[in-house]
Parts: sequence; structure tokens; C-alpha cells
Amino acid sequence: MKDNQPTMIFSIPDNHEESVKTILKTVYNALEEKGYNPVSQIVGYILSEDPTYITTHNNARTLIRKIERDDLLEILLKSYLKL
Repeated sequence: MKDNQPTMIFSIPDNHEESVKTILKTVYNALEEKGYNPVSQIVGYILSEDPTYITTHNNARTLIRKIERDDLLEILLKSYLKL
């Protein structure tokens, strides 16, 4: 069965991307300062959307919740693939 729905295009503005990167670095540093493994904690948050994976230290939990997970995943993928 064919899907006649057009492909949706998802993109975020460049200035938003820089804001997300800044927030992600702040969250990473806050997790590291508190002795957590930042990568594991951020992955846990992305997979579950459970904010308790992120510390409240330096307002990290509030900051990360300002980012849509779709935006975060797109930016991480683009960065990983160097696009």
C-alpha cells in the first residue's frame, strides 16, 4: 500500500541551533560538576523525557526543558555527522 502523504520537512533556524548548543553545554557542565556521567544522563533524558535525569544544579533541568526533543536530536545528529 502506497502512502500518498508528502514527506514532512523538519528544520530549525540557525540561531535557535546555537541557543540549543549553549543550553546543552551548560547542562553537560552542570551534570559533570555534580559528578554524573553527562552523556548517560542526557541520553536517559532524551529517551524517556524524564527531567529527573538532569540535575537542578545551575538551573540545568529548567534549561533542558526549554528544548524540544526533536530539535535536540536533529542538532545532535547534524553535529555527529558534521552536516
